[in-house]
Amino acid sequence: MLLKATDIRRGMVITMDGVNFVVVDFAHHTPGNLRAMVQTKLRNMNNGALIDKRLRSVDQIEVPYVETKEFEYLYSAGDEHVFMEAETYDQLHFDKDIIGTAMQFLLPNTKVMVKYINDKAVSIEIPDSVELTVTDTPPALAGATATNQYKEATLETGLKVQVPPFIKPGEKIRIDTRTSEYLERVK
Repeated sequence: MLLKATDIRRGMVITMDGVNFVVVDFAHHTPGNLRAMVQTKLRNMNNGALIDKRLRSVDQIEVPYVETKEFEYLYSAGDEHVFMEAETYDQLHFDKDIIGTAMQFLLPNTKVMVKYINDKAVSIEIPDSVELTVTDTPPALAGATATNQYKEATLETGLKVQVPPFIKPGEKIRIDTRTSEYLERVK
């Protein structure tokens, strides 16, 4: 199947020169009187390498047939991460090259989508936002509410994010997994 470069989205699998890539990030640019283009960051599915690729907006991109199945994250052992298929209870072991930075958002029992090409698991797609508990953050400074200052908080997965000064240890917050940014406090 062919798509225009402007139809690329995060997490999509594309084929270029016979190699499959996962779109890690993309941005549309229309600079002044020049032609529109799409700047992409792609992860090579064979070796895990990241590349930057600039595409013209009129370029045709090949998209392979991708099958998606729901899995649940179970546990990690060293650099290997174990996921279980929801229907058949089959387990998959992924190393950090396939997972990338997704582990900083995953807790046991989190649902993820695993993408298959030709019956081979090639990548995982995590939810757009996750709820994590703050384990450590400095106390709010007096007067910090008058200014829009953020402070660093460590979450239960080890991820460090900037949060508003009113967030305390033990509170649950929602994080955007695409940008690693604080979204809101969870009630």
